[in-house]
Amino acid sequence: QVHMAESGGGLVQTGGSLRLSCAYSGRTFSINTMAWFRQAPGKDREFVARISRSDDDTYYANSVKGRFNISRDSAKNTLYLQMNNLRPGDTASYSCAATARSAYASPYQYDYWGQGTQVTVSS
Repeated sequence: QVHMAESGGGLVQTGGSLRLSCAYSGRTFSINTMAWFRQAPGKDREFVARISRSDDDTYYANSVKGRFNISRDSAKNTLYLQMNNLRPGDTASYSCAATARSAYASPYQYDYWGQGTQVTVSS
């Protein structure tokens, strides 16, 4: 079992920045891929970014490419999402996820999830 907990959400103005953190614990040695997803009210869960634990290979949704950066600190067992140039359309609850498999953008590929942290971008 892997436990995950997000932090760092909040209210920010358009063009601002936030850094989300996701602390993970438990059977961390089993993790292959970690990712961030987001879900706005009334919308489906949406892939944001993923990172491979073996080689730090990253992959981003087109909507955030060039503005968001996913990274990890294995010594601290923490996953990050640096979000720059935020837009009102980025408003959502952001969740981190992990899996022992090689995975990309489908939420069904991920087995472990955090509870989410709210990001609100005002215009």
